[in-house]
Amino acid sequence: MLLVSGVHRVSYRQAYTETPLPTLTRWLIRTALVCCAAAFLLGVALAVAPLRSAHPMLAAAWPSYIHLLVVGWITQLIMGVAYWMFPRAERRPAAGPDRLGWMAYGAINLGLVCRLIAEPAGAAPGGHPPGWLFPVSAALQLAGILAFVTGIWPRVRTR
Repeated sequence: MLLVSGVHRVSYRQAYTETPLPTLTRWLIRTALVCCAAAFLLGVALAVAPLRSAHPMLAAAWPSYIHLLVVGWITQLIMGVAYWMFPRAERRPAAGPDRLGWMAYGAINLGLVCRLIAEPAGAAPGGHPPGWLFPVSAALQLAGILAFVTGIWPRVRTR
């Protein structure tokens, strides 16, 4: 079976083994998989009632679990696949085509880490997360999404 790529005909095997995924796509997808595994483990721990009652920080981990699933797993997987599948724009910015993608990756993951630190810190006995940690987390994740949208927008075109 042949796949037509421009004017060249290549086999499916050649098309998928000779065209590597972009580095940013690999990082996004691998980070998404790590977040999926971490969310699964946290979900199992949340399901074990004796474990939840013995550790008050774990009992308050439901928002962290949801955040790992939605932002860490689903959002980053979608971003990685979108970055890979959407064709590049003809004109690349002078600072590099992946600059906004890497900014999005860093901001989203730094915001996710801030959130994962703040949630249990608030549930610890006598613990109070710094008041700035939640807004910083939200701002970083918003900045990451905006960077991703700005970077991917030129790739969405009719032809």
